[in-house]
Amino acid sequence: MKQLKRKEYEALLEPMQVDLVAMARWIAATGRRLVVLFEGRDTAGKGGTIDAVREYLNPRQCRVVALPKPGERESTQWYFQRYAAQLPAAGEIVLFDRSWYNRAGVEKVMGFVSDAQVKAFLQQAPAFEKQLVDDGILLFKYWLCCDQARQEERFAERLRDPLKSWKLSPVDVEARSQYAEYTRARDAMLKATHNDIAPWTLVDFNDQKRGRLTLIRNLLDRLPDTHVPETTPAFPPLPGKPLKERYRVLKPIAAFDA
Repeated sequence: MKQLKRKEYEALLEPMQVDLVAMARWIAATGRRLVVLFEGRDTAGKGGTIDAVREYLNPRQCRVVALPKPGERESTQWYFQRYAAQLPAAGEIVLFDRSWYNRAGVEKVMGFVSDAQVKAFLQQAPAFEKQLVDDGILLFKYWLCCDQARQEERFAERLRDPLKSWKLSPVDVEARSQYAEYTRARDAMLKATHNDIAPWTLVDFNDQKRGRLTLIRNLLDRLPDTHVPETTPAFPPLPGKPLKERYRVLKPIAAFDA
């Protein structure tokens, strides 16, 4: 299947983003709480997908959580503690750019934790997520897939692009040779944590544009189709003439080109 063109992608994305705004309005009106986990291969497209989801949502309602590695104090806490602190209150949406599943992925593959810690996590994660769902949280878990050849192309693109090179970390470089090990770790994670209460959804992201559309459509289809009328404030004509800015402002940068 050929890569989706940007113009076609944007035409398909726009009505979905309208639906996402309606979804957020429903979340706010009903006081529900929504959590979406974005996990997957390095370079698969987590960041771009999260951006597409949240682009038109109120940032006071929708938060993105991308936690750094735990600090010294956090390392002594219950593993799920710092993630639990990020969960939404009524009417809020939280998008996790990587999540507690770091323990079953990068931490396991790169040897940052022991086998016993990984085993304990795989036993505890389903119980933790059941508590979230039982408490009324809407929980959706997505794993973004891409082939190793595609991953290498994207790593090379990041290396060449000064706007993207910050995305390449020493861990990413070292992980390039661990593709098969990441696959084994993912499969073990899916076997232990995929269930009816909090199932995983795997999405093909070899074509990132198609992957974003597929994931967003799936998310929308799994939420209740409950319409909440949009309310807009009255917008009467402005009395009198608009006032001009009285302070000195910078000229457009083009004025300095000469």
